[in-house]
Amino acid sequence: MRTVRSADGTKIAFDQAGQGPPVILVVGAFNDRSTGAPLAKALEPGLTVLNYDRRGRGASGDTQPYTVEREVEDLDALIREVGGAAGVFGYSSGGNLALEGAARGLKITKLALYEAVFVVGDGVPRPPKDMADQLSRLVASGRRGDAVELFQTRLVGIPEPVVAQLRHAPFRPALEATAHTLVYDARVVGDLTLPAAALQSITMPTLVVYGGQSPAFMGDAAKALAAALPNGQVRALEGQSHDIAPMVLAPVLLDFFGS
Repeated sequence: MRTVRSADGTKIAFDQAGQGPPVILVVGAFNDRSTGAPLAKALEPGLTVLNYDRRGRGASGDTQPYTVEREVEDLDALIREVGGAAGVFGYSSGGNLALEGAARGLKITKLALYEAVFVVGDGVPRPPKDMADQLSRLVASGRRGDAVELFQTRLVGIPEPVVAQLRHAPFRPALEATAHTLVYDARVVGDLTLPAAALQSITMPTLVVYGGQSPAFMGDAAKALAAALPNGQVRALEGQSHDIAPMVLAPVLLDFFGS
């Protein structure tokens, strides 16, 4: 493990391995760098991979107050660490954060996204406008489990009966341990609307990937996102869901970032 200091002094922990063009992995909600580790390993033969803990997770710091801008600065610090320019891969809400960084002018050479979280059309309910504030209040009052379930039902869209079953899952304590960072992800994704104006400024080659077995709205959003980007392309991974399958996704990313 290595560390870098962000602009506000926050320590950001990361692992670096591999040979080739540098690529930074940005994970999503409930995730830390352990989530990205299998994909990082699969990419090492052709890329220099930086797999990091977003602030508030794992071994990284959590300087308050939180803003999305601070997370963009964290990504910028990692880009500077590898020479001032790098490719970026964003997964789920990490994809939204990667897009935010690109729109703010970070030196991203190529951008790849796996099911960044957006909704197009009116067929899928959107989270309440005060979602982040609701989550913050729950965490502050010690109701971390309730925060997890609010995020799962109102933002992820998991049916309430399934969420109730997940209360007894062996990984539930780990979810509750990261509950404070759900506030951060809620601020990153907002109301899930595609930021059409901001997307026009993202001119680097961008690969938008979605799973063929994911809910239809994920594919619809991916296609709309790719179409809205000046240099976007979309690809479906047949048989895949929202969960990353490294052996399926890695060859796609190696081809994109390595070319």
